[in-house]
Amino acid sequence: MEIPFTVEQFFDVFGTYNTAIWPAQVFAYLLGIIALATAFRETKLSARIVSGILAFFWIWMGVFYHIVHFSVINSAAWIFGIFYIVQGLLFLLIGTIQDKLAFRFSLRPLPIIGACFILYAMVVYPLLGISFGHSYPKAPMFGVAPCPATIFTFGILLWTTKSVPAYLLIIPLLWSIVGISAAVNLQVPQDYGLVIAGIIGTILILIQNSKAKRMAQQAASADAEKPRH
Repeated sequence: MEIPFTVEQFFDVFGTYNTAIWPAQVFAYLLGIIALATAFRETKLSARIVSGILAFFWIWMGVFYHIVHFSVINSAAWIFGIFYIVQGLLFLLIGTIQDKLAFRFSLRPLPIIGACFILYAMVVYPLLGISFGHSYPKAPMFGVAPCPATIFTFGILLWTTKSVPAYLLIIPLLWSIVGISAAVNLQVPQDYGLVIAGIIGTILILIQNSKAKRMAQQAASADAEKPRH
């Protein structure tokens, strides 16, 4: 698919964006660490806090990256921005307001895979960027750039202890597929990790949802079969 801007223009946007929002990048890392620390110690407020942080990331990127900066070279960024804002509002509604999500790390396969995605998003992704010649400020940064933040989102969602509504996965999955174009056409090889996180993360979360639903049905059936006194 042909893109309406050059590779140089793409990275120049990051240069302008990162310079304009500094020190938001540091704040984003602090929020990411808070989300992880909160998820390690599950409390009544932990899910609301983690969901709120995810909401902040997505709304921020929708407004300040896509609409304000990326739209300068790509008119489709307005559409991307709207989708990102919608995703953020969904996290805010489902996770923070309605408290329908729950996050906790445990030594089980899915949370461990999620931790690998998170490590990739926060540490490996920027280091790979430097190795490929994408140095700050002309580089996607964690929490304020779409691709590493989406990888982080899938990682955190693999820490859930409740079923994740399937509609929460649609926009992150679609963006992870867009990552193929960035990896190939825009010379961002680290975005292959986005594609992997999006596809594998979505499949694993849906499988986990299916298992949770089946277990709930079995529990309900067993409860119905108990003799009543």
